[in-house]
Amino acid sequence: MSYAYWPGCVSRGFTTELHGSMALVSDRLGIELIELDRANCSGAGVIAEHNQELADTLNARTFALAQKTGAPMLNICSTCQGAQSECQQRLDADSEYRSHINETLAPEGLNYDREGFTNKNFLWVLVEDYGLDNLEERVQRPLSGLRVGPFYGCYILRPRHRLGYEDHPERDLYMDRLIEALGGEVVQYDGARKCCGFPVVTMAREVSLRQAGTHLGDALDAGADCLVTPCPLCHLNLDMQQPEAAKVVNRELGLPVLHLPQLIGLALGFQPEELGMRRHIASTEWVEERLSAETAPAPA
Repeated sequence: MSYAYWPGCVSRGFTTELHGSMALVSDRLGIELIELDRANCSGAGVIAEHNQELADTLNARTFALAQKTGAPMLNICSTCQGAQSECQQRLDADSEYRSHINETLAPEGLNYDREGFTNKNFLWVLVEDYGLDNLEERVQRPLSGLRVGPFYGCYILRPRHRLGYEDHPERDLYMDRLIEALGGEVVQYDGARKCCGFPVVTMAREVSLRQAGTHLGDALDAGADCLVTPCPLCHLNLDMQQPEAAKVVNRELGLPVLHLPQLIGLALGFQPEELGMRRHIASTEWVEERLSAETAPAPA
C-alpha cells in the first residue's frame, strides 16, 4: 500500500512526535509514505475566510503534487482534511473555476484533475483500506486495561455531506472501533465529538480554554486514562494549553492526550520514548504505568 503523504505543517513544527511516530507505525504496517515535501499549508480554513481563490490554489497545488505520484493522498491532520475537502468540493463542482486555478499552477507543470482523486485521513485509511482485522493481527502489546477517550474534533465529522458520509456513514465511530481493535477500552464522554476550541484561541482565549478544559474534565470524570485524537491542532489545545485550561475551569486535569499514531505505536510494541511521548505537556507516565502493569509477568 502506497500513499502520497501530506503530514501538514503542525506535525513538522509544534508536534514533531506525531510526524516521527507516523513514520514508525506506517513502516511496521507496511504502508509506504511518499512524502509531499514540496506541498504547502492547507490554510486550516483561515486563508479561505480572507481569500478563497488563494486557498483553493494552494490546495489544488498539493492535490496535483499528490496525483503526480500515482498514489492516493493521505493526511494525518483532520483540520487539513476539513479544509482540503472544502476546497476540493469547490474545485470539483466548477470546471471553469478549476481551469482558472490550473492556469496558475501551469508554470510549475502542475494540473489538478478531479478524476479518481482521493484524500483520506489516516484514521479512514486504517479502517477502510487497511482493515481493523489486519491491524489487530499486528498488535504485539494489547492495550488491555487502558481506558481511552476518543476525541474526534470537528473537521472529520462535519459537514457530513462534504466528508464522504454518504458512502461511509459510520466514520464517526471509527476511533471507537480502532481503540477496541488495539485492545483498549473505549470511554464515552460528552465532549468526544465537539470542538476542542482551537479555532477561536486567538480571538476568545478564555472561551477556547474553557472548551478544552471542560472536555478534559468530562473525560476524567468518565474514568479515562488518556485521550487520543487524529488532529494535531486539537492536540495543541488539549495538551499544550492544558495547564492554562485547568486554571480557567478551576480544577486539576493532567490527562494525557495521545496522537493517533502514538496509540497505535504502543499497541505495535514501540516504546513511549520512541514515539516521542516525553515531549507532551501533560505527562504520559500514567499511560506507561498502566500498560506496564498489564504486561508485567504474574508473580510466581
